[in-house]
Amino acid sequence: MTSLEVTPEIVRFYSEAVDEADRLSSTADGHLEMVRTQELLRRHLPSAPARVLDVGGGPGTHARWLVEDGYAVHLVDPIPRHVEQARSTGATVELGDARHLTADAGSYDVVLMLGPMYHLPERADRDRALAEARRVLKPGGLLAVAGINRYASLFEHAAYAHLHEEPMRESIGAILATRIHDGKKAFTTAYFHSGEQLRDEVAAAGFVGAAVFGIEGPAWSLLAAAERNTGQSFRESPLFESVLTAARMAEPYPELLAASSHLLAVGRRQE
Repeated sequence: MTSLEVTPEIVRFYSEAVDEADRLSSTADGHLEMVRTQELLRRHLPSAPARVLDVGGGPGTHARWLVEDGYAVHLVDPIPRHVEQARSTGATVELGDARHLTADAGSYDVVLMLGPMYHLPERADRDRALAEARRVLKPGGLLAVAGINRYASLFEHAAYAHLHEEPMRESIGAILATRIHDGKKAFTTAYFHSGEQLRDEVAAAGFVGAAVFGIEGPAWSLLAAAERNTGQSFRESPLFESVLTAARMAEPYPELLAASSHLLAVGRRQE
């Protein structure tokens, strides 16, 4: 059974355990996710000043550059800490839930959901969030949805050089088998998509032309391994540039989606 109450583990994780505002700037693989998300979105966004609803927009990491690009951005997030942090971005902000948006029907040119889908383990909740996105979009409006790749944790913890340890091997094995992390250790409650599944969920919600991209590409874990095992920053390095190039070159090859850390699905509300 689903509920509009946000899972307590998620609230605690983002309120107490981590500062999401630093995630896409403090590491090379985080910076890679940021750069690639920007370039993929800019490829599909309508011209500014379109109206963008940033659902689950966290502390406003993406809202900030969208406002700087000239878009009118309204951010919705269920974590009070995030909403307060996002006030400095220039976007308007609101405490809310992806499954029950307060926006009027057909009021936005773009809906971004770059976080909610991987914190909704129940399909009915993800479908409800997608239905809400469709409701508030104008006909022909753009939806962009992020998911965590099903195999991301496998690559990540191999890069961190502890996947061979039995507790970690068992934990990652459970994620691979069930697609769900229960939120009891390290990361919070999460759902892991394949590219095909994410595309199919978006298409089933009534969006046309659904396509999926690998955000970080197939070599992102090399950056994670290099930084974790040397203690050095690789944000500005030939390795970063090569990994970024690999992400771009991999786009025409859907079989490489399974190697990316995050997935981005785009589609449009039918006219």
